[in-house]
Amino acid sequence: MAGDESAAVERLTWRDGAYQDHQSFRLSEFVELPAGPDDEADIEGLGRADGWLWVVGSHSLKRRRVKPGQTGEKARKRLASVLREENRFILVRLPLVERDGLPFPVRQDGRRTAAILSGPGRNLADMLDDDPHLRPFLHLPGKDNGFDIEGIAVIGSRVLVGLRGPVLRGWAVVLEIRPETNPHDPHRLRLDGGYQTHFVDLDGLGIRDLCPIGDDLLILAGPTMTLDGAFRVLRWRPNGDFANPPTLVTELPMVPGADRPEGIALLPDGRLLIVYDTPAPERLTLDGVYADIVQV
Repeated sequence: MAGDESAAVERLTWRDGAYQDHQSFRLSEFVELPAGPDDEADIEGLGRADGWLWVVGSHSLKRRRVKPGQTGEKARKRLASVLREENRFILVRLPLVERDGLPFPVRQDGRRTAAILSGPGRNLADMLDDDPHLRPFLHLPGKDNGFDIEGIAVIGSRVLVGLRGPVLRGWAVVLEIRPETNPHDPHRLRLDGGYQTHFVDLDGLGIRDLCPIGDDLLILAGPTMTLDGAFRVLRWRPNGDFANPPTLVTELPMVPGADRPEGIALLPDGRLLIVYDTPAPERLTLDGVYADIVQV
């Protein structure tokens, strides 16, 4: 798992009926982060495939919140302030090795190396500056229907990145890329093959996570902005065809002001694990936080 207010990956192990034995892995132990080891990376997507762990930041700008009780000129200034934090603009690929039956990310495993795609002009968002669909949204904060990554899935050599925003006339966007190791620096990635955009009709919802299932994707869909709304899981095959609609897997309950689905994972028995941002109070216990398991 990963949090959106740190620059680390968290591993939990299933034991005695719960995910526990927490261990944290700071990304700075494996790659050089553009803004240093301590600035948050706003990690919004994880993908695991073929012995690699992929980590992607939101690549989004951030508008300051108005603090509770704040009014007048201070509130206006905060709401007008938009920040770009470079650690959010990263795509990281980490080799995984097994030790004592558990997966460990490492900096190097033989010829496999940890590598990053980052830096002004080299990150994924900046490479879209000429895109006819996405360019107008690159300078908007993520929570204003601006560019905002919130999901990654790997199918073979295809790395698919889901966007929470923008949503274009009801169509959500999936980016397909094929990153490769930079031959001049094995700890950096490059995108010589460019990218492909896929459009999926989610009835105005954005993508909040992706999960591969065979050659298809499970899409966790929800509102682009911070509000109560519909949350759904859909199944879809990314082939670039506008005539390829997703199929509904399940509707998720909407809890006003809480329980906003943020992540999904397919369990070995075929059920779906769902974790939440802003969990409702009844999910919080002295021992941890409840997630949901859904039969699909």
